Amino acid sequence: MKKRVLAVLLALLMLLALAGCGEQETPEEPLEETPVMEPEPIEQTEPEPYVPAGTNPLTGEPMEPAFESSRPVAVMFNNLETAQPQLGISQADIIYEVPAEGGITRMLGVYQTLEGVDTLGSVRSARPYYLELALGHDALYVHAGGSPEAYRDIPAWGVDNMDGVNGGSDAGIFWRDADRRKTMGYEHSMVTSGEKILTYLAEGHFPTEHEDAWRYPQAFAEDGTPADGTAAEHISLKYSYYKTGTFDYDSTSGKYLVGQYGGSYTDGSTGEQVCVTNVLVLETSIYVISGDTAGRLNVKLTGSGAGTYFCGGKSVPIRWSKDDRNSPLVYTREDGNPLVLGQGKSYVCIMSPKSSTLTIA
Repeated sequence: MKKRVLAVLLALLMLLALAGCGEQETPEEPLEETPVMEPEPIEQTEPEPYVPAGTNPLTGEPMEPAFESSRPVAVMFNNLETAQPQLGISQADIIYEVPAEGGITRMLGVYQTLEGVDTLGSVRSARPYYLELALGHDALYVHAGGSPEAYRDIPAWGVDNMDGVNGGSDAGIFWRDADRRKTMGYEHSMVTSGEKILTYLAEGHFPTEHEDAWRYPQAFAEDGTPADGTAAEHISLKYSYYKTGTFDYDSTSGKYLVGQYGGSYTDGSTGEQVCVTNVLVLETSIYVISGDTAGRLNVKLTGSGAGTYFCGGKSVPIRWSKDDRNSPLVYTREDGNPLVLGQGKSYVCIMSPKSSTLTIA
């Protein structure tokens, strides 16, 4: 009996062993790898450039609205060859060049705002016709001295002016540049700056905003090139035996590069060559004042006359007019329609066809 029980137990043990040996271990299935997703590339977009909402009335270009109704500042620049380079002239919105005594010329730079304008000069003396140009813009006039006629007319015409010879230097607007005084002479060393002028004006010496009814009538277009114009890529204006100005059209920039005294007309403050979108040559009567021993000139600006407009490498004849000394210059096409300038800076040359020669190529 015992043997029989043992046999049964052994059989059971063998069956259990066989069952254990017959079980297959189920291999662990590898974990499915989740693919790594590359991040979607973020498209980089250039921010829209900031464009001021206002318009510069002198250039037609965008500007901060706060400056639109400001009275511009008109600065007298010496233009003798020995006084080059001028400082700050390239930042002027309009440059007027007019003959002075002895065959020389001087510039009047007109700035709608002096924000960001550094040193200006050298500053020279006033003449009545420069006063008329400044009055035509309702501008604040900056000069250093003046002819007897200019000193007579400044109070009589109500010109708001800052004078580096009589009063201006006491206000700290002007100073003598030491380097220019050493290398160019005392008369070519008077300078000022945008910051000093703005500080002075902030003290309330003059009204700095146009009256509500005042308007500058010039119209502008993005492209002022006259469609019916003739080729004018190279302009030469010989004012006198002493001074010739040149304007060479640069198709890349769409501007005229200005030259004088046989080289580039360069701003000593910025190092830039003066370049402008519009060039206007206005013809008028210019003659020596009777009895003036210094040979000072009278330049007729009130009335009207012929001229030539240059933009985009082309030119057309125009007419100019100025109703009175306080009125702006107005430009029209020969058919009487208003002349539309290109948006940008302008260079206005005032000359006598009897004593000056304009050449166009």
